[in-house]
Amino acid sequence: MNNTIKWSQVVAICLLLISCSSKKTVNNTNASQHSSSKTNKPNVIIILADDAGYIDFGFMGSEDLKTPNIDKLAEGGVVFTDAHVSSTVCAPSRAGLMTGKYQQRFGFEANGTGKFGLSDDVKTMADMMKTNGYKTYALGKWHLGSAVSDQPNQRGFDDFYGFLAGSRSYFEIKNPSEDKMLQHNGRNVEHAGYMTDILGDEAVKYAEQSKDEPFFMYLAFNAVHTPMEAKTEDLERFKNHPRQELAAMTWSLDENVGKLIHKLEDLGIRDNTLIYFLSDNGGSPENTSKNGPLKGFKGNEFEGGHRVPFVVSWPAKIKGGVKFNGLSSSLDIFPTSLAAGGITKPTGLLLDGANLLPFLMDKKTGVPHHMLFWRKLEESSARIGDQKLISLERYGSVMYNLKNDLGETKDISKTNKKIFDEIMSAYKNWESKMMPPLWDEGKDWMPFTWNLTKTLMQNKPIKYRTLHEQKRKEKK
Repeated sequence: MNNTIKWSQVVAICLLLISCSSKKTVNNTNASQHSSSKTNKPNVIIILADDAGYIDFGFMGSEDLKTPNIDKLAEGGVVFTDAHVSSTVCAPSRAGLMTGKYQQRFGFEANGTGKFGLSDDVKTMADMMKTNGYKTYALGKWHLGSAVSDQPNQRGFDDFYGFLAGSRSYFEIKNPSEDKMLQHNGRNVEHAGYMTDILGDEAVKYAEQSKDEPFFMYLAFNAVHTPMEAKTEDLERFKNHPRQELAAMTWSLDENVGKLIHKLEDLGIRDNTLIYFLSDNGGSPENTSKNGPLKGFKGNEFEGGHRVPFVVSWPAKIKGGVKFNGLSSSLDIFPTSLAAGGITKPTGLLLDGANLLPFLMDKKTGVPHHMLFWRKLEESSARIGDQKLISLERYGSVMYNLKNDLGETKDISKTNKKIFDEIMSAYKNWESKMMPPLWDEGKDWMPFTWNLTKTLMQNKPIKYRTLHEQKRKEKK
């Protein structure tokens, strides 16, 4: 055997080795770029509870409702102590959250019938995320219009698994109306389970489907909105509880939040997932929720109507286990999500929210907002610093210092005329840029809400906390 190696063979072997090495380097570079791209583009999830009480979570001080998974999320994230939604009722609050702007800019000011929806020329958060490479999912309660042009699939969402109405049974409905049927992209879904579990399961499936691509998920549970319905085993768990139904419904909500988070951990994508958790408005008297030290509740402009529990968690970027005391809003979720995803806001897109990331990453001091405003038909309120003004048409205005009087009981409007005039002027300036409401709440709710707000402003005992309660008692 001739063991002599010719120079031509040596050259050929060297060229082969160089070629293989080059291909390996290119492949590794591509893999690195893919990994880097995924790492730099976080998943974004909004978990929205419905009508939850301000103190009805463990991390907010609840001693009787059990929420271990949500508490763990809060412990690892940032808890906002002065966070607000843009409305005191469901639909306009969601309109503000989804568009990042005061919903009064496009006339969406009150709850109404299903025929009313978002303005056609308004961009949603889902529109922006989808345009910039995100898979977009909406689950649960929509309540932003049932006309075809208003439904999630036409407002930026690739997939919608939920229902259009403001409320519905947690269990299967025989022959449901179009707005109350559980649907997947317009097609009726027959189901036999409990709605909170169904939505949690679907959220898990969507996370699995998109584990290798960035996704935006709007997970809008109808829990803990009425009707007060819970699974038998959860009712049994809380059989001696004074708020049995709410405790059972809250437990199920917490289980399903935990289910999703555990799946994100199993998939190895939890650290690079930005999660927001909040309620759509203050706690409602109809579901026995509690707002603790806050005056008022869902539907009126006192703190109990629009101050909400709010958690932001992004382990890869934001230090957890802290509280943030700056004035903040659900309007901030839109610009914060854009910034997290490295998405540049288009020049013509007006957003009223602030990017929270610089505040949470110690790159900026101060507060996200010095002023916030609210208006629902005949009621309005304005906040500058610690001072808050509440006005009721055909009655008058009151003012409170929230730092000294979080319960809003001491009217200081007469003794602080200069501050009162400053806030009133700021509110009128804001209002001049808004549209008149395109619809109201109807001939029954309007006078009820007006009288309730007047009673709260006068610090008098409340006779009826909801219109439904009034009608029930008047029938007896």
